[in-house]
Amino acid sequence: MLLNPKTETFAHLDPASRELMQKTVAFFEAKGKARLKEAHHERRWYEDFIGFLKENQVFAKLLTPSSYAGEDSDARWDSFRNCDFNEILGFYNLSHWYAWQVTILGLGPIWMSKNEAIKQKTANLLREGGIFAFGLSERSHGADLYSSEMSLTPLGKGKYVADGGKYYIGNGNQAALVSTFGKDSETDEYVFFAVSPEHENYDLIQNVVDWEGYVAEYALNSYPLTDADILEYGREAWDAALNTVNVGKFNLGWGAIGICTHAFYEALNHASHRNLYGRFVTDFPHIKQLFVDSYARLAAMKLFSQRATDYMRSASAGDRRYLLYNPMVKMKVPTEGEAVINMLWDVIAARGFEKDVYFEMAAKDIRSLPKLEGTVHVNMALIIKFMANYFFNPAEFPEIPKRDDAANDDFLFNQGPTKGLGKIRFHDYHIAYNSVDTPNITIFKKQIQAFTEFLLQAAPSKEQAKNIDFLLTIGEIFTLVAYGQLIIEKYNMEGFDSDLLEQIFDFMVRDFSRHALEVFSKRDSSEKQQEMCLKMLRKPVVDEARFERFLANHVYALKDAYEMTP
Repeated sequence: MLLNPKTETFAHLDPASRELMQKTVAFFEAKGKARLKEAHHERRWYEDFIGFLKENQVFAKLLTPSSYAGEDSDARWDSFRNCDFNEILGFYNLSHWYAWQVTILGLGPIWMSKNEAIKQKTANLLREGGIFAFGLSERSHGADLYSSEMSLTPLGKGKYVADGGKYYIGNGNQAALVSTFGKDSETDEYVFFAVSPEHENYDLIQNVVDWEGYVAEYALNSYPLTDADILEYGREAWDAALNTVNVGKFNLGWGAIGICTHAFYEALNHASHRNLYGRFVTDFPHIKQLFVDSYARLAAMKLFSQRATDYMRSASAGDRRYLLYNPMVKMKVPTEGEAVINMLWDVIAARGFEKDVYFEMAAKDIRSLPKLEGTVHVNMALIIKFMANYFFNPAEFPEIPKRDDAANDDFLFNQGPTKGLGKIRFHDYHIAYNSVDTPNITIFKKQIQAFTEFLLQAAPSKEQAKNIDFLLTIGEIFTLVAYGQLIIEKYNMEGFDSDLLEQIFDFMVRDFSRHALEVFSKRDSSEKQQEMCLKMLRKPVVDEARFERFLANHVYALKDAYEMTP
């Protein structure tokens, strides 16, 4: 279930992809933990990693759509194998993952554009080892696209100048191209265009974070452009921005999975060899609970994200269910990652602060993921738009299979207009929940029923609907239902241990109750809403035999299974 880089064969991938993953693991293991941590503490830009990517054509193979791959038959945009690479980079160092993440974002508007010349140029730049950047956010407005102050001024005869600043732009120091979002100063229409950090009118102001990665503030000062540099204009530029987010922000969940997996091994190895008061730390009851819960949450993160990948790869204009599951990988999975790290930190305690352990990086880096690319509130506001159709207006769809085929994900760069989210339909969630009969899923189904009754009989008022804090908690309950649904679908496909499924729904029942209590306790909750919330409060089934079996077979079986090369 958990990645172990030293034993993972990547047999689920084709030979070329397998070799690429193994080379990436070998790069980090050869570097070793001590040198990795030294570079982290010295905040040293990772030229060796950029060199590795170039030498092995990593980004060219993973991030070039097959139609622009030329003679390289191994190059394609394949989200299935990209998840493996995501996880590996998160496992070793989030700063290295970040160079990959923002390259994906920078490539989004390019591959979505109709500018064939710049797409061919981009394919060549990838083969030359180029990295890319996504110039969207601004210092005063963050990712508020409506308020963008970057301006493109037409000069006539297909010539322009761009002026303005961008802020929080990863890879903005060395990107081959920076896809930059702005507005036409004459028409106020949105526009995407490509610029180069090497140009004299590109002012690289600073790295805005104290990190080995580079998160740039840059300014364009009468930067000259022509029609050849324009990627998208008008509504299509707006759609490219949001659709790029759909492609790129999915990576956040996989980065969190990698971080938590490495931290889990380190915490378990530490605790299992530490003897206090005549007992090993792993023998204390509260430590057992922390390890069981952290493993179950981590496994759920991975199972949900794997199944969500199937929906993303199978999406079409007529099936946009990925637009619910995708932001959950972006938002809920990293938030779960924070919970996992918090639990493991309670185990590893003061050791987690020490400079020679991976955990020191993990504890800091995991905080960034739910806060990158829009806050939890922003993502939840999107997710809530799907709630009515999800619960009360299901549609029929063919079953989505496991998508592990070596295919190019063409639809990701042809997603179409971003409007009409409230019209997206979903298949009946009861199909998954009624397919499995276990004690904790039975309890969880009762909680779902109580929640749907809440929505029908005590829905948020107009005033409550304006309170994002109130809706956020309602949304947390909704996402639990969709989260569990895809995990069950994965269970039915993979047939993993039923003890794991039950242990996952053990914490899911508790989370459901916790969020219901939060709604109950809100300052503006009505008496009717409080009454309905009490019906959602449930306790999971206590099964000591299952708990101990799960602890032995899944959790403590991983003692000393992995330790990074010193």
